[in-house]
Amino acid sequence: MIDAKILPLQRAVLQPVAKYLARCGLKADQISLFGFLAGLGAFIALCFGNWLLALVLILANRVLDGLDGAVARIQGPTDRGAYLDIALDMVFYALIPLGFAVQAPEIHALPAAVLIVSFVGTGSSFLAFSAVAAKLGRKAPEFPTKGIYYAGGLAEGFETIAVFIAMCLLPGSFGIIAYGFAALCALTTLIRWRQGWVVFSGDGR
Repeated sequence: MIDAKILPLQRAVLQPVAKYLARCGLKADQISLFGFLAGLGAFIALCFGNWLLALVLILANRVLDGLDGAVARIQGPTDRGAYLDIALDMVFYALIPLGFAVQAPEIHALPAAVLIVSFVGTGSSFLAFSAVAAKLGRKAPEFPTKGIYYAGGLAEGFETIAVFIAMCLLPGSFGIIAYGFAALCALTTLIRWRQGWVVFSGDGR
């Protein structure tokens, strides 16, 4: 919901670090993979109930996710980089609720499953819209530097990470948080379905 608004601040904060990493010869794709490894580490930490370590690794994943794009803009963006960015993110988002489910399946399995299904809705509607928009040559003016078309919604990256942070800080409330955010994701999916229906209909009906 606010990803586009915080993007300039994110770039300003990460740009000096990105310039340093680029000078050191680190590639954007390498940063993407390091970020995914941090996300995988967060999943393992959640499986063992180490909430603090999981929180640190989730934040590390997000910082590296921002840095890979910043480094790519310095070195030159690539199609592979754009692909890796979104593909790895989708798996990372699903791993976090799965970690809670593994840690306490009798309590967390159902809300985790509901949340993951809601992520499938937001992710598939996002990617389907992007694929058709790319075919038609459409651009997202709110995200001019992104490698693919970004369709906004109520539940975007910032909101998702805020929810993950809340889950790590309040693991006893995981179910309530998961169900609440799943409802927001479902609403986002419905909005994107309608958006695609309207935008991609030939006569606009």
